[in-house]
Amino acid sequence: MKDELLGRRSLLTLMAAGGVAATVGVPLTAAAAECRPRAKNGPISVAYVEVNNNSMLNVGKYTLANGGAQVFDIAVIFAANINYDGSKAYLHFNENVQRVLDNVETEVRPLQRKGIKVLLSILGNHQGAGFANFQSQASAAAFAQLLADAVNRYGLDGIDFDDEYADYGVNGTPQPNASSFFYLVTALRQKLPNKIITLYDIGPAAARLSYNGQSVAEKFNYAWNPYYGTWSVPRGPAAKSKLSPAAVQINVSSNAASLATRTKNEGYGVFLTYDLGASNAASYISGFTNPLYGSGTVYTP
Repeated sequence: MKDELLGRRSLLTLMAAGGVAATVGVPLTAAAAECRPRAKNGPISVAYVEVNNNSMLNVGKYTLANGGAQVFDIAVIFAANINYDGSKAYLHFNENVQRVLDNVETEVRPLQRKGIKVLLSILGNHQGAGFANFQSQASAAAFAQLLADAVNRYGLDGIDFDDEYADYGVNGTPQPNASSFFYLVTALRQKLPNKIITLYDIGPAAARLSYNGQSVAEKFNYAWNPYYGTWSVPRGPAAKSKLSPAAVQINVSSNAASLATRTKNEGYGVFLTYDLGASNAASYISGFTNPLYGSGTVYTP
């Protein structure tokens, strides 16, 4: 793990709505037409939002100047936590994540109506509980059930695994083992067969995708490089269409255009961004949408 890059984040830390379809013979209203997702060609773009500081609604404010499609295809709520109660792991929402989830009708549904999928990222919390140290298949499945319940209860589109800040070993917790993440991902995919599961390729869990000759790599819809401003092909699914070797921090990484160009030229299907805030970032975002989609970006407050 690259410790020098781990300080980049704050740690204070029902079903997906698609496009608005017209009833046969009944024209779309102007409002419905505005909400209907517009198609675009090229890699999908992902935006992580630090909800301790910013609104999820910012993700829906960016469209392509040519054609009006949404710039971002996936929005990630950053972040819920895997916590430890002294005997087992449990799913924790800080007050800011809980606010988003309690207000999904105004914080999440508007994005989903625009065709943007909304995922919940799960992150360690310095308590020793992590994805890689469940001691049995049953305990991994129990945590997977908590994740599935959250997705179903709040109508989210899936789960993102980010194995940072677990601090394995503190509070008497065990070290990572070979089977834990395999069992967790397998159970979650069984419980959420049609949802999105993604891998932020970092930490002990990401290094343990295989167990007893079997792999969960193909159970992930997408995987991405976690180091902003760099290029690194992540572990995960084999298909380039499901991988983001490029990762940028918005308004910080100076090489977004070159990383986007490489993404397009080398046939990768995902472009990852982090820390979308409230201010107008259309100029920066145009730096990667021009090579990815042949269009600049428009910001609509």
